[in-house]
Amino acid sequence: MRITPGGPDDVDAVLALLDDATAWLVSIGRTGQWGTQPRSTNPRGVAQITEWAETGRLHLARIDGEVAGALAVGEAMPYVPPATEPELYVNLLVAGRAHAGRGVGARLLDHARAIARQRGARQLRVDCYAGDDRALVRYYERQGFTATDVFAVGEWPGQILVERLRSG
Repeated sequence: MRITPGGPDDVDAVLALLDDATAWLVSIGRTGQWGTQPRSTNPRGVAQITEWAETGRLHLARIDGEVAGALAVGEAMPYVPPATEPELYVNLLVAGRAHAGRGVGARLLDHARAIARQRGARQLRVDCYAGDDRALVRYYERQGFTATDVFAVGEWPGQILVERLRSG
């Protein structure tokens, strides 16, 4: 597995990962997380992925040349409380279902930690869907994050998680 920068030519591959993940979530009855419609049909979502790609915030995990996962990092989203110390925020983390169980998400989070340290951040934060059985919250906890604030965007329940970074 290699982690590479993503660019405008990778937007369609990231949207395909998101569409695949959404279809899988729908198939297991977890429509509260991302809804039921493919992300590639949401102009706002496409614009967001495109912006991340054009501004150097997108990173891809590749297995045998194929895009297996995507990460976008930068600043916290406007709906979460501001950071109280220097941080890097995980804006997107998605792994392709074809590569489930291969540690794609974990490797991308390791990459985010490395970027954060390079930039002098003392913490890595992420937010995620906190509905249903909180499975996604538990995933991030297993990756070293600690659940902190809860929030809602309309009816969508969210959880903020933080990981304090050690230097080096």
